[in-house]
Amino acid sequence: MNIGYARVSTQDQNANLQLDALTMAGCEQIFEEKQSGKSTKNRPELEACLRSLRKDDILVVWRLDRLGRSLKDLVQIVSDLEERGVGFRSVTENIDTTSPTGRLIFHIFGALAEFERNLIRERTKAGLESARARGRKGGRKVKLSSGDVRKAAAMLKDPMVTKTEVAQFFGITRMTLNSALTREGYPLNPAAPASI
Repeated sequence: MNIGYARVSTQDQNANLQLDALTMAGCEQIFEEKQSGKSTKNRPELEACLRSLRKDDILVVWRLDRLGRSLKDLVQIVSDLEERGVGFRSVTENIDTTSPTGRLIFHIFGALAEFERNLIRERTKAGLESARARGRKGGRKVKLSSGDVRKAAAMLKDPMVTKTEVAQFFGITRMTLNSALTREGYPLNPAAPASI
């Protein structure tokens, strides 16, 4: 059974072109969605469509970008379909995973998506190493300078002042205050009596 999925990004857009193409492609059932394609999450019609597919069914879309905006999403969806014995067809791009050529094209897409992820990982790693070589550390900028931590520690020596009050004074959370005190080597409970 051919099952179609049509999507437009806004309520103002019209899906008639897609619906006509899917009907001509032999779709017996069509799921229509008016939702952005940025993510595959929060797309109830897509979820319902994917749930309805059974072994030997074929999911048909008008164009690849109707199913997913990123190559990674597309490859993931089609791989999941393949594991379930469901075919995939894109009318405009003329891709059909029920044929050997269509499967080959999608495996190439999968390899390209993996290649893209590896490139991003390598560029990120090289960027961090380059920054470290120049004396820069990665991560977030500290919210309290060493001087601010010294002031906070001095304030906390007064048993009448709470960590919550000190954190509010500096505009941070108690957790951030504790991290800063630990980073600078101050005790977390400076007003507490020393144990004997």
